[in-house]
Amino acid sequence: MNGLIDWWQTLPININPVAFSVGPVDIRWYGLMYIVAFAVVYVLVQYRIKHDALPNLPKPVRLKELVENMFLWGLAGVLIGGRLGYVLFYQFSLIFNDPLAIIWPFVDGKFVGIAGMSFHGGVIGVALAFLIFCRKNKLNLLRFAELFIPAIPLGYMFGRLGNWLNGELWGRITDSAIGQYFIRSSGEALRHPSQLYEAFGEGIILFLILWPLRTQKWSPGILSGIYLAGYGLVRFIIEFFREPDAHLGFIFAQLSMGQLLSGSMVLVGVGLVIWKRKK
Repeated sequence: MNGLIDWWQTLPININPVAFSVGPVDIRWYGLMYIVAFAVVYVLVQYRIKHDALPNLPKPVRLKELVENMFLWGLAGVLIGGRLGYVLFYQFSLIFNDPLAIIWPFVDGKFVGIAGMSFHGGVIGVALAFLIFCRKNKLNLLRFAELFIPAIPLGYMFGRLGNWLNGELWGRITDSAIGQYFIRSSGEALRHPSQLYEAFGEGIILFLILWPLRTQKWSPGILSGIYLAGYGLVRFIIEFFREPDAHLGFIFAQLSMGQLLSGSMVLVGVGLVIWKRKK
């Protein structure tokens, strides 16, 4: 039993975050998990087009074409919004001190990628991408977005697994056996694997709630509101186990930046559901 506990607790520091290298470029598990996440969402959306009733949306052949194009827009929204959101919410001083570092993935001539992405910024980026895309193609924004929403949590699960494999965004110190070591230091304490908590709560649990609800005949916007409120609530709770960003700490009344942003998501989600039900 002790051997199993030791294996679990030291597992993160024994995982190489680099899956493989191509010349000077390191391919990290984190990036590969993003690819898997988009692939999972794509497959589930294609399943919906084939099997679900989708009123007031284009016919399947046209809808498949729109979905494929939207994935490119969504990818751009995630990357641009996630990066800019991180800078605005968590590292605002970078704008003045080293603005090139916001988008430049090289250090001393070596490709190291871009460190720092914000989920909340990614949500805003994707929302704007959907808004522009739907206006361009004369689509109902909420109906089209809710084609994707039930699938998103399962894709997001792989993103959080990528954080865990990358040894980042760990939790607070704990004396529980479930804790893990994330830093190769003999003096470092066990920490909550909060990335795995998020993969389970914001990923699997939210998917199991939203996927069956996709067939309910609600007004457009109800499912979006449930997603926003559900994610925000789960993330708000898990933030109590996650280590706040060292350069920010707690922002207000022992609440982290992630909790303030997640609380805002809950309010927007609940407000959207109430507004749509009243209409």
